[in-house]
Amino acid sequence: MHKLKLYCNPFLLLLILIPFYFYSCTTEPVETDLLLPVDFSNVPENMVLTYFHTDKIEIRIQTDPKLMEFINKENIRYPVDLYTDLEFDPAGASDSIEPGTYLIPVEKKRIPMNPAIKILSMNPSYLSVQLEKKVKKVFNVSVPYTGSPAKGYIALEAATEPASVELTGAAPLIHSIKELKTKPIDLTNATEDFKKKIPLDIDNPSIVSSSDHIIIASVPIQQQLVSKTIENIPIQIWNCTSAVNIEPSEITIQIKGPFEALNNKEITKQIYSFIDLKGLKPGIYARHAYINIPVNLMMTEAAPQVFTVKIE
Repeated sequence: MHKLKLYCNPFLLLLILIPFYFYSCTTEPVETDLLLPVDFSNVPENMVLTYFHTDKIEIRIQTDPKLMEFINKENIRYPVDLYTDLEFDPAGASDSIEPGTYLIPVEKKRIPMNPAIKILSMNPSYLSVQLEKKVKKVFNVSVPYTGSPAKGYIALEAATEPASVELTGAAPLIHSIKELKTKPIDLTNATEDFKKKIPLDIDNPSIVSSSDHIIIASVPIQQQLVSKTIENIPIQIWNCTSAVNIEPSEITIQIKGPFEALNNKEITKQIYSFIDLKGLKPGIYARHAYINIPVNLMMTEAAPQVFTVKIE
């Protein structure tokens, strides 16, 4: 009886294992879509790139899964040199570029991608850009208000620092601005002057200001001048010891002044009327009455104006 011997040739074993090794190490390429931001540069000096432009392109790529991990970590952008792409004048004069809408072809060679990565498709095939003439214009700055000051107070027009600002941007945008305003300032319950830093109300970032967008606004708050009628003020008699009869015996006046003063009873109590009869003998006289008005108030009307005085 013969024993069966197992004979193993190392070279033969290697030939058998190599295909399995490569099969286990080789993986199928994968495909995916990428969204690339468009990086516009070198805008012609006398032009402005408006918001009506293609800002992203979509590409489909095919590559090894290991490379895909690196791609996801990279910030890949599609570069566009506007001056070079739009310059039609061989002499290189920027004046040859006119305002308008342009289509720029999308090219694979511009995409900064590893050569091992295959670009299968790109969308769109053209980039749309719109250029407008760049203009400058100086505007006075105004400050709008919201809310109302405390009762009896009013806000006057605010002064700003700076008083005017130069704006630079696309001609249609600049010409559409009728008035340059800041963001509104809230006046709710204000009773005194105040200053506040407030930004310009410019929503379009393509418009450039010659100064900081933050404006210092000085808001003047004043008491409102109001009118008030005080009726039936008795006429006092001064410098007379005899019996006196006055017709009529009371006066009605209208006064004007700051809201708080006219609503302060301690101040209005200081208002009185009198007729000075010093040196007059018994008889009948026509006299005007004197009215004592506190400081900061003024009388605008009085009735009656002439009184009949009878001294016994």
